[in-house]
Amino acid sequence: MNQRNSPTGANRPPNRSKGPNRGPRRNRPRPGGSPAHGGKPQHGGAKPAETRGKHWIYGIHAGLAAIANPRRRVHRILLAAQSAETLESRVDKSRAAAGGRPKPEIRDREELDKILPNRAVHQGLAVEADPLPEISLPRALTEAAGNAPILILDQASDPQNIGATLRSAAAFGAAFIIMQDRHAPPETPAMAKAASGALEIVPMVRVPNISRALIVLKEAGYWIVGFDAHAPQTVAEANLTSKLALILGAEGSGLRRLTQESCDHLIKIPISDKVESLNVAATAAIALYELTKTKS
Repeated sequence: MNQRNSPTGANRPPNRSKGPNRGPRRNRPRPGGSPAHGGKPQHGGAKPAETRGKHWIYGIHAGLAAIANPRRRVHRILLAAQSAETLESRVDKSRAAAGGRPKPEIRDREELDKILPNRAVHQGLAVEADPLPEISLPRALTEAAGNAPILILDQASDPQNIGATLRSAAAFGAAFIIMQDRHAPPETPAMAKAASGALEIVPMVRVPNISRALIVLKEAGYWIVGFDAHAPQTVAEANLTSKLALILGAEGSGLRRLTQESCDHLIKIPISDKVESLNVAATAAIALYELTKTKS
């Protein structure tokens, strides 16, 4: 394993499980259907057929970003006739950025409403495209810029929440996001819409096993920072620097025990006792913002 510099300026303690900044372990009850307790996983096994092939990406920001992304294979671009005058030049600019894009098809807004999911807020633009090609963890690490932080989502399952997390990751310069491939949703239209274009900016790395991914990150010089409501320090108090991988648990259940034990540091975000927890997107936004203040 490569020698790493402590994010707080101290050398790594010989026994990782008894590091000075680790918080007390917390046994949390998990719902009976949790995969951690043998329940049926929400997204286990093969993906449904509709998620393996092309799907619709809708909304101005998500659609334009998808068109401009050269890694994204685009099949059709639909513009609502009522919005074509204001959107056509922006679509053409995105098409020019990627090259090889089909010409927009002008359709009545009601036709778009029928093609897209019920109540989809398409804003006059819809793009039929393939899911983004998968990226491996070694490649993502190679392409990561400098000391940009990494986000790890431990069993996050809500596509819109993940999309909002991607948006925060893009806003605060995270290198990429890691999720487990069997217990997280595939790319969906709702995820792309919530990400507001960030799905095309921040790579999503899907791994078979989070614990093994943490080992790879540590060997690459990253310190693993977990978020726990009972941790001894806040993000600001920990004064973390260096190469960091922030791991966030599912809302309510938090980090799994084995994941928590793999963390180098446990920290918390102080919140009112009137609220039990924050969702993963809110936690990611606050954590990444605090890191930017630390490094500034």
